[in-house]
Amino acid sequence: MSLTSTSFDLPATGDYARDWALVDVETSGLIPRRDRVLSVAVVTIGPDGEQTGEFSTLLNPGCDPGPVEVHGLTVERLRGAPAFDQVAGRIGAMLQDRVLVAHNAQFDYDFLAHEFARARMWLPVSQRLCTLALNRQVDPPTDDMKLGTLAAHYGVPQQHAHDALDDTRVLAGILRASLHEAARLDLPLPLVSCPPRAESQFTPKPPKTPCAYRNPGRMTPGGPLLQGMKIAITGEIAHARAELVGRAVAAGLNMVTSVSRHTSVLVTNEPVSQSAKARRAAAEGVPVIDEHTFLRLLADVQAGAVHEATAASAVIAPVKAPVKATAEGRTAEPESTTAPVPEVPVLPPPSLGATVPAPREPGDSAGTLAKPLVRRRVLVLGGVHADAAAARTSIVDLGGSAAVNLSASVTDVVLLADGEKDRRMSRITALELPVHDADWLNSPTAIDPDTTAVRPHEPHVMPRGGVIDLPMPHGTPVPEWYVTVGWAPQADCEIDVVAFLLDEDEQVTFDEDFIFYGAPESPAGTVRLLTGGPAEQTIALDLASLPPATRKVVVAAAIDGVATFGTVGAIQLGAAPGNSGSPLTRATLDAATTERTMLLAEIYRRGPVWRLRAVGQGYNHGLDALARGYGVGIAD
Repeated sequence: MSLTSTSFDLPATGDYARDWALVDVETSGLIPRRDRVLSVAVVTIGPDGEQTGEFSTLLNPGCDPGPVEVHGLTVERLRGAPAFDQVAGRIGAMLQDRVLVAHNAQFDYDFLAHEFARARMWLPVSQRLCTLALNRQVDPPTDDMKLGTLAAHYGVPQQHAHDALDDTRVLAGILRASLHEAARLDLPLPLVSCPPRAESQFTPKPPKTPCAYRNPGRMTPGGPLLQGMKIAITGEIAHARAELVGRAVAAGLNMVTSVSRHTSVLVTNEPVSQSAKARRAAAEGVPVIDEHTFLRLLADVQAGAVHEATAASAVIAPVKAPVKATAEGRTAEPESTTAPVPEVPVLPPPSLGATVPAPREPGDSAGTLAKPLVRRRVLVLGGVHADAAAARTSIVDLGGSAAVNLSASVTDVVLLADGEKDRRMSRITALELPVHDADWLNSPTAIDPDTTAVRPHEPHVMPRGGVIDLPMPHGTPVPEWYVTVGWAPQADCEIDVVAFLLDEDEQVTFDEDFIFYGAPESPAGTVRLLTGGPAEQTIALDLASLPPATRKVVVAAAIDGVATFGTVGAIQLGAAPGNSGSPLTRATLDAATTERTMLLAEIYRRGPVWRLRAVGQGYNHGLDALARGYGVGIAD
C-alpha cells in the first residue's frame, strides 16, 4: 500500500512523505534505565509508502525476562538468542537517516537509547514520531487509542498482539492511515527532535529515599532535632559532606539543598556567610547552628510523626502562589494578572469509559435546552485573546468542549475578528464544517441527539477551577494517569511542561521532586515527563507508587522566551487512565494574558481518594522563581 495511492490521496512531498523506521520492542519491565529489551523488530518504509526492509530478533537480556504472561518470552525461548550488542549495528543501520516511528515512541526510543549506550554506541536517531500522539491530534472516534483499537478502526489486521514483528506490521498500517487523516485535516506532524544524549544520562542511579517523617517545623532555640526536620548545609565543614548527610538521613532527618520558609535549621560554620542559603535563612528567620552543635544534636534525634499514605483527616490546602524573594530580603506574592481560580464544587468521579450525561431541566428529556452544545466540540478562530477566551468560556457554559486545534472531533467553528484569515479556514471549508459568527453563541441551535454521531466515550468537560474525584473501581484508585497538555503550534517560542511532587507544606522533599526537561523522571520513576511533539507534553503519574510524603502533584507550564500565554492562546488539558486510554476529562485554560508561567492542574490526596483540579493560574515570573517557591534549590 502506498502513501501516495489514490485510496489515501496523500501529498508526495512534505512532512507526510519521509523515510520511516517503524520499531517495536518487548521488554522485561517498564523502566529503561533498569529493564532490558527482550525482542525488537524494525520495518522500514520509503516516502512512497512501500516497505523497504524488515528485521526482527529475540534477545538474551542476561536477566529475568519479567512478565512472561504479557509477552510470552520465557528464559527457555530466549536462551541462545543474541545479546543486544551483537545486533546493534544492524539495527542502527536501519534507523540511520530515518524517522523512528512507534506507538508510545518515547518508550521504545528510551529503551533503545539505553541498550545502545550499554553497547557503547550512539542511537542514530535525530527525529521520532509517536503514532499515539499523532492520533491524539487526529482524535478518531474510538474507545481508546491502544494499538489493537486503532488497528480495528483503520481496518488493519492484527494476528499476534505483543509480538514485536506483528505489532510493527500493524503499526505500518496504522501509520499509513494516520498520515492520511493528518493530511485530510492539514495537521502538522508531531515530530520530536532527538539530539545525541550523553552516555552518563543512561547510567543507572540509585533512587533517593524520601524522608519517612513529616516536617515538625523549625528547631526551637536550645531544643533537640526531631525526625522529619528539613536541614540545609552551607559553606565549608570539617567532615565530608556525604558522611554528614548520610548520618543525618539515617537518623530520620530530611536533608535539603536549598533554604525556604519551611527549612527547620541551617548548618554553617560561617554565620556571616553571603551564600544564597545564608541570605535566604536570614530573610526567612531560619535558625542557624554550627557543625559542632549539629553533630552533638545528631546523637539524640527525637522521634517524629510518620507520613500516612491515606490519612482521611489530611487537609489539602488550596493552591498557593509561590513566594519569591525581593531585593530587600522580604517575600512577596508574584505578580499575576490572572483572575483568582473560581471555586467549583467537586464532582463525583465519572465511570471509566462512561459517557457523561448532560444536565437536564424539567421537561427536557435530552438536556439540550439547558446545554445546547452538549456533544459539540467548537474551534474558535481569530479575535483578540480576551474575546477568544470569552467565547471558549461560553462554549463550556453551554455544555460544549472548546477545541484548541482542528481535529476529527471538531463539529463547529466560530469566527471572531479576522478569523477568516486563519490558515486552517481553507481546510475547514473543504471539510464542510459549520462556520458561525460570534452571535451564534448567544442562541446556538441544539442538535438532535438521535441524528448525531456520538463518540463512545465523551470526555467530561471541566471549567477552570473544576474538581473531580478520580475513579476508584473496586475501591482502589486507578494507578496510572497521564495528564496531557497541548496547545496550538508556536513558531516563536517553546513551552515546557513541568511537575512538582509536594509534601504537606507544599514543598518538594528534595530537588529531584522537580520534574522538567533536564530531569524528566522522579528518582523512583513514579512521575515522568513525556514529549509527544512540539505542541504536546505529558506528565505520567503512578499514583499507587508515590511515596507517602507526596500529598500533591502540581503540573505547570512555562514559556522559554519573552512570549506570554496571551500570545500563545488556550492551553488544553486532558487526563486519561493509562497512556492509550481515552481522556476521562478535558479542560481548556486561557485566562492568562501577560504571564509566562501557569499552574495547570493539581492531583492531590483527599483521604483515600485522589482528585484532579483544573487550575489555570498564571504568574509573570519565570520557571526559576516558580521552582524556588516550591523549595527547589536553583543557583542565583
